[in-house]
Amino acid sequence: MLDIAVVDYGTGNLRSVAKALLHVAPERTIMVSSDPATIRSAKRVVLPGQSAMPDCMRALDQSGLRDVVMEVARDRPFLGICLGLQMLFDNSEEGPTSGLGVLPGDVVRFRDERMHDSAGHRLKVPHMGWSRVAQKEDHPLWRGVEDHTRFYFAHSYYPVPDDPGLTAASVEYPAAFTCAIASANIFAVQFHPEKSHSAGLQLLANFVTWDGRV
Repeated sequence: MLDIAVVDYGTGNLRSVAKALLHVAPERTIMVSSDPATIRSAKRVVLPGQSAMPDCMRALDQSGLRDVVMEVARDRPFLGICLGLQMLFDNSEEGPTSGLGVLPGDVVRFRDERMHDSAGHRLKVPHMGWSRVAQKEDHPLWRGVEDHTRFYFAHSYYPVPDDPGLTAASVEYPAAFTCAIASANIFAVQFHPEKSHSAGLQLLANFVTWDGRV
């Protein structure tokens, strides 16, 4: 059985995610795949995402992978990255676009009128660069990752879960927002672990061994 499938729906930062997974788990079988049967056969599944939400959802539908993604998100360790996090929610203001509806909530854009720090300096959108992530709960994927470690972000939209209990971590830019969610076998992050040096690699290594339980 395939250890990890990285879902290839025609967009997303696929190769760098797969390369990072191979780096932390060279003994595992890891495949970038657009084949439903291959994805269904994997013990763990990663859904990356890059570009714009309308493009990602359109590509997912055109690839015929919507149903298989929703299927595997129910029954095995599942990691969403960046747009792969946003796609799990009901709706996004980007477009606007309907998401997969796996998790209740919306994805919203940073409000321009609020984008200034405590000194009044203007903050740029998209949010790009390194920010400290505040962990909200213990979770197997945080093992070996210190609280308030910096991770790399590149986004203009962020999730607002209906259930605050879904939030596994937050970050401030300038106000605090959800940047990681945890729900049963699903863990998803707004930042890019594959671009976040040792902390990101540790999170990916934790995913490789995670059994989907908290």
